[in-house]
Amino acid sequence: MSDLHDRTAIVTGASGGIGEAAAKRFAEAGANVVAADVKVEDGEATVADIADAGGEAVFVEADVSDPDDVAAMVETAVDTYGGLDYAFNNAGIEGESEPMADQPLDNWARVIDVNLKGVFLGMRAEIPAMLADGGGAIVNTSSVAGQVAFPEISPYVASKHGVIGLTKNAAVEYSGQGVRVNAVCPGVIETPMVAQSREEDPEMMEAVTRATPLGRIGQPEEIGDAAVWLCSEEASFVTGETMTIDGGYVSQ
Repeated sequence: MSDLHDRTAIVTGASGGIGEAAAKRFAEAGANVVAADVKVEDGEATVADIADAGGEAVFVEADVSDPDDVAAMVETAVDTYGGLDYAFNNAGIEGESEPMADQPLDNWARVIDVNLKGVFLGMRAEIPAMLADGGGAIVNTSSVAGQVAFPEISPYVASKHGVIGLTKNAAVEYSGQGVRVNAVCPGVIETPMVAQSREEDPEMMEAVTRATPLGRIGQPEEIGDAAVWLCSEEASFVTGETMTIDGGYVSQ
């Protein structure tokens, strides 16, 4: 496992799913973790689990689409642990499923605000803190929907394509100043969102599993491990990269 001792990491969307697993993986690697989410009770439970396992973490209630919340999140990292080394901008929502011409405008706005604006605001606040600390690494959560089309979720697809663009731009802008920026593109991962989809449409989820070359859906920890690796010195020559973690789904 990568050694992140004496380093500090922010993880957004840390109340469950990929964010929860990633926060725990960062802590297991030795990092101080700032776990951020709008879901206070679940986020605090993530921090409690980290503490029970001997790790160090603090919870911050933060809406990633709110500039003041994001600034406070970064300030918490700096004030509590003395700086910021890593960030996993993971918080996201799927939104409503409708054909493009029927998409509610408020759904479009909310999905873009959280998934795309949230990543922009995160990097906008995180990068100066990292520069002040001599550099760092950022990982942003895109999706396989950031690489190919998925019918009836156009706001989500647009937001996740946008995350890849922001990631590449930030990587080019700040690589010379010691900040690396990469993205992960998860496929179908065993999260509460997927569990709900399985209940609503089990045949669809079975079809997705069959369509995945590895023959299964992914686990949140597999994405968390990738985020930790991309932040670590083991990935010191990796920036501007989009790492697809989908069991081979989009390679077909």
